[in-house]
Amino acid sequence: MAITTDSHVAVLAFPFGSHGQAILAVTLRLASAAPSTVFSFFNTAQSNSSLFSSDRPANIRVHDVSDGVPEGTVLTGNPQQAVELFLEAAPEILRKEIAVAEKEVGRKVNCMLTDAFIWFAGDMAAEMKASWVAFWTSGPNSLTAHLNTDLIRETIGVKEVDGRMEETLEFITGMEKIRVKDIPEGVVSGNLNSVFAKMLHQMSLVLPRASAVFINSFEELDPILTDNLKSKLKRYLNIGPLALLSQRETIVHDPNGCLAWMEKRSPASVAYISFGTFLTPPPGELVAIAQGLESSKVPFVWSLKEKNMVHLPKGFLDRTREQGIVVPWAPQVELLKHEATGVFVTHCGWHSVLESVCGGVPMICRPFFGDQRVNGRSVEVVWEIGMTIINGVFTKDGFEKCLDRVLVQDDGKKMKDNAKKLKEQAHEAVSAKGSFFVNFKGLLDTVVNI
Repeated sequence: MAITTDSHVAVLAFPFGSHGQAILAVTLRLASAAPSTVFSFFNTAQSNSSLFSSDRPANIRVHDVSDGVPEGTVLTGNPQQAVELFLEAAPEILRKEIAVAEKEVGRKVNCMLTDAFIWFAGDMAAEMKASWVAFWTSGPNSLTAHLNTDLIRETIGVKEVDGRMEETLEFITGMEKIRVKDIPEGVVSGNLNSVFAKMLHQMSLVLPRASAVFINSFEELDPILTDNLKSKLKRYLNIGPLALLSQRETIVHDPNGCLAWMEKRSPASVAYISFGTFLTPPPGELVAIAQGLESSKVPFVWSLKEKNMVHLPKGFLDRTREQGIVVPWAPQVELLKHEATGVFVTHCGWHSVLESVCGGVPMICRPFFGDQRVNGRSVEVVWEIGMTIINGVFTKDGFEKCLDRVLVQDDGKKMKDNAKKLKEQAHEAVSAKGSFFVNFKGLLDTVVNI
């Protein structure tokens, strides 16, 4: 049933990685449930152009904002530079654009719905006498680490951190199996004075002021962390897994024929390999993956951008023509729910992990940065639905051993059983009586102020 209200919601996207896509998915669902609420969506022109087609709900108004790069500046190619320039310029830019949107709509903004990275929205909302609702686009484990930044720094010691990397966070409920080296940079490791690290620390201090904080997950995945976060935040809502909801609404796009190829494979036999839209292992590791696949003879679907295919060993594609396919893009959600998929080789970005959980597929994890290490550690020792690559990087022999362990050995059968149980709980969460609908209603009530 649609909600009727004359609310005006300002949606502030973080225009990097998959953040814009994630907050848009939630905004579309909210806009559909509250058709008389206006959602003004603020994002950079470049990010908006990749998100929106001409077909969108009438109550979502799209605003292009500056990316904060001064005129004449040539970016170095380091992604952090673009992020820092945006964060420095964004408060002033967004204040002006919101004022313009309020005039156009004829309604004051009464809720700021923002990516949690845009931490200064808390102050902006207070100035505007609006509520602030924040979306943490990763999982409960990394959110817990950030919210406990000061406690971790006091307990571990920033200067002593190098000697304490193997220690576990036993002093935080629900993080007892997570090591210091697993938590994201900016908490106790890396450059704590970078703009990004300072942003994450500021966010950890102000999120408890938000009217609600929500994530794309489900309560049963980590009930201890859910309770912990509910005790720290005014309102904490799991509104996922969103992948299971979007599956019901989209036509499958499979330009490279991956699913037709899968139909000829035995159940739980195929390795699906993908490191997300923005990451690629270094050339030496791409070679090791190819060699490990070829010598193991495991059937595979490998999503690898065309520009990176030049790094594959000479003749690899010809020699493995019957064994597997290398494609520039693959329908990940559909592949992960296909019965032929036996293992997902992943960088452990949160959305990829959650999609694997929804498909009941064990993982081989090769984390790179950010929340990926803590996600990989959770996959391996908390949920026991996969393993991290041996010694942290791909080697031919190490990858072969991982494939054998997950696909053949008894260990792998246990991972598969555990993954199946979590899959059932994920599907239960989005069923008619599941936690998603209760939590989404809570989010809707908070956002449109009814």
